[in-house]
Amino acid sequence: MSVYTYIDVRRVLRRLGFRLRRSRKHETWQLMGENGTVIRQTQLSHKHGRDVPIGTFQKILDDMGIDEERFKEL
Repeated sequence: MSVYTYIDVRRVLRRLGFRLRRSRKHETWQLMGENGTVIRQTQLSHKHGRDVPIGTFQKILDDMGIDEERFKEL
């Protein structure tokens, strides 16, 4: 497993259609359906250029519904 930054994660979230919905203690990113329902949601730290810990990265991938190979493609 490679090391990725929070900037990398934000870039992939945007490419998948996620939108930043709230930014307080953590950022909340949501993927919305056509009828306005939340399909998927994840939270990120505000640590922009810092590396994402491996366990946190795996949780974010699960929340996004993709694996690391798909992440690399995007």
